[in-house]
Amino acid sequence: MVPEEARLHIVVVGAGLSGIAAAISAALSGHSVDVVEQAKELAEVGAGLQITPNASRLLKYWKLPDSLWESAAEPTKVTVHRYSGEILAHESSFDKNIRAKYNASFVDLHRVDLQKALFARAKDLGVTFHLNEKVENLDFEKVTVSTATGNHYTGDLIIAADGLWSRCREAFMGHKDEPIPTGDLAYRIVLKADQISDPDLKSLVENPEVHFWAGPGAHAVAYSIRGGQMFNIVLLVPDNLPPGVSRQAGSVDEMRELFVGWDPILIRFLTYVDSVDKWKLMHHGEMENWVNDASNLVFIGDSCHPMLPYLAQGANSSLEDGAVLGLLLGHMTNKAQLPRILRLYESLRKSRGEAIVRETFKQRHDFHMPNGEEQEKRDQIFLSQLGTEIKGAFPSRWTCPEVQPWLYGYDAIKEVETAVARNKELFFTKPQRRNCCQIL
Repeated sequence: MVPEEARLHIVVVGAGLSGIAAAISAALSGHSVDVVEQAKELAEVGAGLQITPNASRLLKYWKLPDSLWESAAEPTKVTVHRYSGEILAHESSFDKNIRAKYNASFVDLHRVDLQKALFARAKDLGVTFHLNEKVENLDFEKVTVSTATGNHYTGDLIIAADGLWSRCREAFMGHKDEPIPTGDLAYRIVLKADQISDPDLKSLVENPEVHFWAGPGAHAVAYSIRGGQMFNIVLLVPDNLPPGVSRQAGSVDEMRELFVGWDPILIRFLTYVDSVDKWKLMHHGEMENWVNDASNLVFIGDSCHPMLPYLAQGANSSLEDGAVLGLLLGHMTNKAQLPRILRLYESLRKSRGEAIVRETFKQRHDFHMPNGEEQEKRDQIFLSQLGTEIKGAFPSRWTCPEVQPWLYGYDAIKEVETAVARNKELFFTKPQRRNCCQIL
C-alpha cells in the first residue's frame, strides 16, 4: 500500500474489462478510484471469452470469487479443421499441457460472469462507480472529467478505458478519430446445451473443447462456456454492413448460406440458431503516445490498442494493462514520481500491445486463405506435424511454439517486479527537501 502522501485520486473512464481491472489493481495499491461509465447499468449482455494464462493468473491474484471458476469451462482439446471438416491440427490434454507450461489455466468464460466478478471485487475494495454518465469533456489542466448530466469528476490522474470509440482519445488528439473497418464482421452466437437435441452435438458442448474451422475468406471458432452448459460460436466473415453501421440484426438464412459446404458438424450447430446480430470489426492505427504531456491522462485497453478477435487477446491484454498500471502505481512513495511511472507503464505495455495486434492480423491471414497454392502449403505445414510435437512457425498461434510462449507465458506481476528492480532510482529515491536552517 502506498503512503498517504503518494495516494492518488484516480478517475477511470469506462467500466469495461480494462477499466475495472485498472480500478481493482489501483485500489489494491492503496489509491482512491472513481469509475465513470455511460451505460445505465452493467447489463448482462455479451458472449464468450477465451481467458488465456497471461490473464487467468491475474484473476487468481485479484482473488476473484470461486463462483467465477465454477462458471468456467476448461477445454481439454484444441482442434483446427479445414472448413470442410478435415482435421489439420489437434492437441489432446490441452488443459494439462497449458497448466504444466504456464502454471495457470486456459478457461472459456461468459463475458457477463467475468464482468460481474470484477465489478463485485472492485466494489469490495472501495471503488465507486458512477453509471449513466456520458463523458463530454476532459480538462487536462484541472484533471477533470465532465459528463452530459453536468457532473464533474476531478482527480490526480485520468485513466482512459473507454474502448474503441474513446472520447478520451478524441480529447487527447484534439479531433475526431473514428475506427477503421477491417473488411470483416462477426456473427456472435450463444446456444444452451438444453436446447440442443442432437446427442453428438450436445456431447461436444458438455465436454469442453475448442474447435476452429479455417476457410476461404472466413473462419469459425466454437467452445463451451458456463461449465459446459452453453456453447459459444463466432463466425468471422466478409463485412457487408452499410458504412457507419457497427451493429445490426442479421438474417439467419443469410448466415447459414455463407457456410454451405462447410463441416456438417458446424452446419448442424447453426440449425439451432433462431436469431443473430452482425458486428462490424474495426480497428485503429497505432497511437504515438499513451500518456499526455501533463502526465495526468493514460490510455489502456481498446482505447489505445483495439484488438480483433482472431487471437482472443482483446480481453486478456486489457486485463494485463490494468494490472501493470495499478501495480506500478503501488510502488509510489510521492506524487512527483507519477510522470515517470506513467512513461514506464507505456514502455512496458505499448510494444507488447502493438505486437499482439500485428500477430492478430497474421492469424487472420492464415485462417482466411483462399483455396490455392498458399493454402495448400499452409495445410501441408499443419498435416506434416499432426500427431507429433510441433516445431517452428505454425499457422495456429494457439499451439505455435514460437508465439504461444510469449503470448501465454507473460506474467504482468513479474514484469512489474523486474521493472521496479531495474528502476531503483525512480522508486527508492526520496524527494529532496530543503533544510530550513540551510545557509544559502
